[in-house]
Amino acid sequence: MYETESNSGKASLSEIPAEVISAFGELKEQVVARTLLPWSEHCTECVWPTCYTTCDLYEPREDLRCRRFVGGMVRVDHPLSPNSYLLKISFKRWGKLWAPGRLRLRTMEEAKKIEARDYFIGSKLYQIALPSSLKRVATGKRYSFKKRVAQRGVSDAKGASFVLECYNPNPQTIRLSLTVRSNDAGSKMPYQKLIALAPGFNRERIPAAEIASRIDLAAPFSLEMIPNEVPDGTTLYFGMMDFTQETRTAVHQEERQPDRNEKREKSEKPEKNEKKVKCVVWDLDNTLWDGVLTEDGPENLRLKPGVVEVIQELDRRGILHSIASKNNSEDALAVLRKFGLEEYFLSPQISWNPKGSGVKAIAEALNIGLDTLVFIDDSNFELEQVRNVCPQVRMLPADQYLSLPGLAACQVPVTDEGINRRKMYREDQTRQAAAADPGQDYVEFLKQCNMSILIRPLSPDNLERVHELTQRTNQMNFSGNRYSRDLLREILSKDYLDTYVLTCEDRFGSYGAVGFSIVDRRELRMTDLMFSCRVQSKRVEHAFLAFLIRKYSAALGKDFLANYRKTDRNAPSGAVFADIGMEEAGVADGVTTLVFRKDRTPPDDGIIKIVVQDAVTAGA
Repeated sequence: MYETESNSGKASLSEIPAEVISAFGELKEQVVARTLLPWSEHCTECVWPTCYTTCDLYEPREDLRCRRFVGGMVRVDHPLSPNSYLLKISFKRWGKLWAPGRLRLRTMEEAKKIEARDYFIGSKLYQIALPSSLKRVATGKRYSFKKRVAQRGVSDAKGASFVLECYNPNPQTIRLSLTVRSNDAGSKMPYQKLIALAPGFNRERIPAAEIASRIDLAAPFSLEMIPNEVPDGTTLYFGMMDFTQETRTAVHQEERQPDRNEKREKSEKPEKNEKKVKCVVWDLDNTLWDGVLTEDGPENLRLKPGVVEVIQELDRRGILHSIASKNNSEDALAVLRKFGLEEYFLSPQISWNPKGSGVKAIAEALNIGLDTLVFIDDSNFELEQVRNVCPQVRMLPADQYLSLPGLAACQVPVTDEGINRRKMYREDQTRQAAAADPGQDYVEFLKQCNMSILIRPLSPDNLERVHELTQRTNQMNFSGNRYSRDLLREILSKDYLDTYVLTCEDRFGSYGAVGFSIVDRRELRMTDLMFSCRVQSKRVEHAFLAFLIRKYSAALGKDFLANYRKTDRNAPSGAVFADIGMEEAGVADGVTTLVFRKDRTPPDDGIIKIVVQDAVTAGA
């Protein structure tokens, strides 16, 4: 569901390739129930209605809300898709998809009637000739009603998943950050996932149980999807964006399907039952290495000739590796570390249990079909045991390991996504492990996010991004200043002003330009500090302030001063100054002077890695 009352654009299905049209229709008969999340266009820095008057990037829709997509949410009718239409969205910078929700599933028949009624009412509201003030009220009430309905009621969501379908018509992979947040103000830890949208059709299925390990889906929550660092006007087409229940057959078939982008790029059509290999599962003793760990000891083991090159070549192609071995897990992993190979193996199953159950566990952990696995072992008994339990898995005797890179099923295109596939799986497993720990505190969670900030000076190359940031920040703008492009150019000409532009990323995606600061060296005073609300509560501001204090106060042996213009908007975030150890030293013209005494040491919680460009370090 989307804002039909505020969007009238339509596009033709003919602008989408036929095979993609077909892919969007695959779940038509398979989805038995779905939520109706009311998606809308939103801004990553929205502080409505304040930003409507303070931001020169504000572009009004008919209801005077901000237009953050080029042409709005454009409908593409597709009767064979589960919800009978697609959404064509061309993202402006700072634009995001946002929806409130609760896990309430409706039958497909019920959902279809609600969607049809919403489209009829919304279209009439958009077209009806009313005074603009009355139309704004009517459309506002209509969408507010949809949001309230979306957060009512709860369903039995056993087996449900969040399904995202997207056609990426661009030549490059686009990284999309998905975030699900609880509406409970006391819940800080969101569910996050970085989704790689390869060129062509993509379908991502995330089990509701996975999201529920972090967020209570029976209570109100919100979802947002943000494409990372894309040019203005980047277009994506969306199909399903809902929690769904599907037939077991549908999910099973999806797991067994080869990657569509690999399928498109294959030079030859595969045999009917051939699937591309997605993971190689290795035995250890007399397979990966010569010798038996429990009998020969780790010091007498030697890797098989050429095995490292085989592993590295398949890894380069995006083919994963794992282990199913009868051994003591700690001892075996220690040997892998000694050989420098541990990082290559995901979800290793090292125990004294039957290897068939281990191979099954690997497929489940990696969320791939058994028919995309190859199992390598030197024992005919173990090969037959796995074959008996998992007949879909391909078997390879250990003495044939050097043939792996040449197998037809291992001939996959080398792409940036493939090269980084193991890393993405590793990060996703780390996130799931963190989410599964109910006792984990927020600081530990942040540490596991692998957050880093890159600090550069203001320059002609980033001036436009900084201008946009200064226009849009409200909740974390501690000076209240909004700089024009001309004023930013003037700042560039002042030798006594040190400028800082911050970009941030973590393992869930890139946040782009998130911060700007100015320090006047004549008085050793920070005159400006502002951050995007995308990094609010992530302690980016703490790390940066500590960096400035170490650079100036600690290095020069002087007190460090800062300006802070308090407002109702920035007061909650302003707690950072007390957290870091700054004291109030007076107020003049509504601006509070803060001071960090030279004899103090700024705290360092070790959460965020700071990378500084050389030009910044030369400032002081």
